[in-house]
Amino acid sequence: MALRLASRKFGSKFLSMLTATSSLHSHATSFGFKEVREEDKSQLVGNVFTNVASNYDLMNDLMSGGLHRLWKERLVSKLNPFPGMKHLDVAGGTGDVAFRILKGLGETKSLIWAEGDAEALDFPDNSMDGYTIAFGIRNVTHIEKALVEAHRVLKRGGRFLCLELSHVDVPLLKQVYDYYSFSIIPAVGELVAGDRESYQYLVESIRRFPPQDKFALMIADAGFQKVEYENLVAGVVAIHSGLKL
Repeated sequence: MALRLASRKFGSKFLSMLTATSSLHSHATSFGFKEVREEDKSQLVGNVFTNVASNYDLMNDLMSGGLHRLWKERLVSKLNPFPGMKHLDVAGGTGDVAFRILKGLGETKSLIWAEGDAEALDFPDNSMDGYTIAFGIRNVTHIEKALVEAHRVLKRGGRFLCLELSHVDVPLLKQVYDYYSFSIIPAVGELVAGDRESYQYLVESIRRFPPQDKFALMIADAGFQKVEYENLVAGVVAIHSGLKL
């Protein structure tokens, strides 16, 4: 009886130790305002974009009043595509950035669609002249790894450009923007796409994304030089850039 009781106590203690060890080795990351296991985030983000895919362009137009098209034009103008350029557009969505870039690549232009992981790109070192990512980098699990991968695949002299929803730097406008983000956007998502939860995540993920100056430091830490950013609409969006030298 005593042996059975001792075994039961040992089993209970061992199970609690095992659970504690498991918790130590399962790192958490943000999914909107929630904390989730790192290994679960990519699936959760994938579910969000699967849910919003059929209304993606329409909702972008509604949420931004069509301004996202101008922001993407600005991104591509800063890239300044040239004939023969080999370019990588990551998290391309419906291809609206890629198609804009394609116009500047000359008569020999071609577009190849590929599915992959921004943190482990399936491209050789020093193989790309340019790298863009629009409204995508805040959704990766490890932003630092995605930046290092961007640096790896770029050639010397290659340019990194990131268009991302960011942090408003005008106090009064910030209050209006917060109300619009948390009250209007999820409601529009529910009305138009029948999906409030996915759009709630999208606005929460914007608030969890690093502010412009901190993100610029992250880009520099990945190895890029001449890092700078341009705020659009008082910081509603920002375009960050860096060179691989």
